[in-house]
Formats: sequence, C-alpha cells, structure tokens
Amino acid sequence: MSVPIIAARDVSKSFFGNRVLREVSIELRAGRIHALLGENGAGKSTLINLLSGALPPDEGSIEVDGAAVDHFTPSEARRAGVAVVQQELSLTSQLSIGENIGLGAYPIRFGLVDYKALARRTRAACAMVGLDEDLATSVGDLPLGRRQMVEIAKALYREPRALILDEPTSSLSAHETQTLTRLLERLRAQGVAILYISHRLNEVMALCDYVTILKDGAVTADRELAGVDADGLVRLMVGRDPGDLFPKWTPNVEGKTIISVRGFSCGMARDIDLDLRRGEVFGVGGLVGQGQEDLILGLYGARSASARVAEFNGDSGVPDSVLKANALGLAYVPADRKREGLHLIHTISFNMLLPGYGRARGLTFRDRTNERDLARSLAGALSIKGDLTRPVQALSGGNQQKVALAKWMPNKPAIWLLNDPTRGVDVETKREIYGLLRGFAAEGAAVLLSSSDTPELVHLCDRVAVMREGRIVARIEQAELSEEAIVAAAMGANLAERAA
Repeated sequence: MSVPIIAARDVSKSFFGNRVLREVSIELRAGRIHALLGENGAGKSTLINLLSGALPPDEGSIEVDGAAVDHFTPSEARRAGVAVVQQELSLTSQLSIGENIGLGAYPIRFGLVDYKALARRTRAACAMVGLDEDLATSVGDLPLGRRQMVEIAKALYREPRALILDEPTSSLSAHETQTLTRLLERLRAQGVAILYISHRLNEVMALCDYVTILKDGAVTADRELAGVDADGLVRLMVGRDPGDLFPKWTPNVEGKTIISVRGFSCGMARDIDLDLRRGEVFGVGGLVGQGQEDLILGLYGARSASARVAEFNGDSGVPDSVLKANALGLAYVPADRKREGLHLIHTISFNMLLPGYGRARGLTFRDRTNERDLARSLAGALSIKGDLTRPVQALSGGNQQKVALAKWMPNKPAIWLLNDPTRGVDVETKREIYGLLRGFAAEGAAVLLSSSDTPELVHLCDRVAVMREGRIVARIEQAELSEEAIVAAAMGANLAERAA
C-alpha cells in the first residue's frame, strides 16, 4: 500500500490546560474520500488545523509522504499540496471572486500580477464547481451558498493533492450539492486524497469510503465504511443509540394570530400573504436562495420591506428597524452565526447578555452579580460548560449556536425568526435545539423556522410554506407534511397543495 499523502501520528493538543486531542492518528490516502465525524467539540476542527499547519501538535507528529515534518506550517502545507475549505469562510468581502480565488497565489510575470493567467486559472476553478458569475463580482454581493462555492474554487485553484472539506454542503442548494458530489468523485478518480467532515450522514454514507470518528478528543473508530449504517455511526459518535431525534409532535391548540401580512415584499420575496400564530412552529422551505432569507430579514426590520396590510403583535405596519422589531417582541437567529449572530472576540457571558444591554435606558447601574447568575443559568440550561469569560470564538460551532439562541431567552420573545439554526451542528446539539423550539411554542411563542434540512420541517413544524422564485407556491399542513411533498413543491412538481 502506498504511503499516505499526509498523516497525523499520535497527536495531542491542549488549550488552557484542556486536552482537546488525545493521541489521535489519521491517514489521508490518494484516491480515498475519508469521513471525519464527531459531535461538536470532539476535536475535529483542531485536527484540521494540525493537518493544515495552522497549529502545531503538543505531542506526536505530522507526516507528508511518509516523512515526519518539523514545525509544519501553513506554507509547508500548501507546498505539500494540502488545501482546506473551512466551514467558516475565509473570503474577503470587498474583493472580487477572481481576486479571492487567487489570493496569496497570484501568478507573477515580470514582477507584476499576470491578470490574464489569473483569469484563465480562476475561470477553470470556477467551472469545476459550476460558478458562472462574472469574476469581477464582489464576493460580498453573493448569497451564502455561492460564497461557499467560491471558497471551494479557491482550494481547487491550488491543484491540491489532499483536500480537506469542513461541512461543505451546509449552505448549498440541492443542485450545488450534486455538482460538488460529482466533482469529489472525479477528484477521487484522479488520485486526490479527500477528508470530508459533515453532520449529514446520508452524504457520508453515499460518498465516503472510510471513516474516522472522534469523541472527546480520542479516536473511537477508524475503519472502512462498508458494513456500517447511519445509526451505527451515531452510536459511535455519541456512545448510545440515536433514539428519536425530534421531540414528539402533538397537535397544536390554535393560538391567536401574532403576525399577519398581505402583499409583503422584501428583496426577492414578493407578494407574500402570511399568518403566524402563537404556539406554532411555522416552517419555510424550498431550495436555497428562493427568497427565504429576504422574507425573514424583512419581517425583522433588517431590510426594507413593504406590505398592503401588516400587523405585528398588535402594532400596524412592518417594523422599519431592528430596534422596532425587538421592541415588538421579535428575536432573530441568523444562519451565519459568526458574521451576524455573535461578537466572537467578546466573552460567552457578554454575548449571552447583549440583548439585555440593548434594552437598558438612561443612567442605569449594572448589577454584575445578577448578570453572572443569569449567564450561568443560561449556560446550564443549554449545557454550555466551562469558563464563561472565555471568548465565544473558543467554543465549538454547536455551542456557539446555543449562545446565539440563549442570548434572546431572557427577553422571552413572542416571535422567534430562525434562519437555518442547525446549520453545521452535530446530532446531539440538533436534538437540544429542536427541543428548545418546540418548548418556545409550547410556552405560547410563535416560531418561524426557515430550514434547508427538509426532515426538520417535516418532523418539527405545524405547517410549512414552500417558496420558489420569491413566492409561496405551496402551504402544507402537518397531516400532509412529507419530504416528497416539500421537494415536489420546491421543484415545481404538482404533488403538494398549491397556495391559493
């Protein structure tokens, strides 16, 4: 058997006395798609950082082509042919698609950037991932899914021998996911070693050949994927049977309408009629980028919106600002927690208490003892462990998402607006979030949930509206909810009840 392109041998890593990896070994071999699984906080991101040279191991070694490398750095990783697509994008919003893809590796001719060569190479990388936008387009003007494809193209531009992908499909449409799957199969056939991190186990089962599973920083499985099913993978990750992922759905006692809009328009979302009731989880589905985010941000007052008729929690008109929406009892949890939901350099407790600071008026004195008690109470309720004075960026993605939810809980919102709240989080964190959302509804709040994960909509929601090209094209009651009905409506097939 040939030597691995890159490998970690018995690596360990600690932060602030907390051991994150414990004697972990992994081999990335040519022509193999290797899944790396584990709950949030299991050590996956730290292992990726070691394999890409971003962090040095405290113990153990990194090997390239069978030889141990001293002081493995990002530049050495690039020379070895290692490219990484992180879950949290590393793009510069002010630069164009082409400039982002070539950043750090611009072709040089006569001491200057060779823009013709740059355009040629970036077009080739874009073609591989199905990006047909003008290369001069600013990345900041792209929706999240297209930015993800730019990030992947950026990795391919460097013609990697080993490609590491962290949750690459978490913000992609079904079509973009299919394009990526075909690309990875071609790269495998060409001898590229691929490390694939995903919480979508159906993708792992369909695409990967081999799996390494981490739990609490240690390897619990390292084997061929043949002969193991999705439930078996979950058992290896969490140490027990998966059980029911979703809380049991019970018929909702129809509550009072708390949001009612007619002819609502915002960005791509056009001519929307919507009634949201207390005590329900109302789902918004459809392919990615069909106006769902514009709908939510317009309802929240974060984007300019209009309506023929609108009533929000007893107030007439669409909120014209986030402050107005908050005052009316609305809370918003974004899909991109790091860009929009959290202040990463500030502490966990500061992020949890931030909306409360915003409600303070006039000359008020902060009760820091009460603040500490409240932060501890929220952390305990959401199983967020450890020192709350750490920066929130030190947490795993799943725990960061819990903080993005927890910060609104002291306000007891009457209306929750959630945009893909389980994007890129592990199975156990999903279970906790699902329980929270049904709990909010049981307490009388209205929950509007936009999700790209169709099973979430089927098992969690009382009703689902499906959007296509900015309009609601189907409304499906819980009794008729199925993945087939939602996908059919999203794709334009006549298998779901159409909107009147």
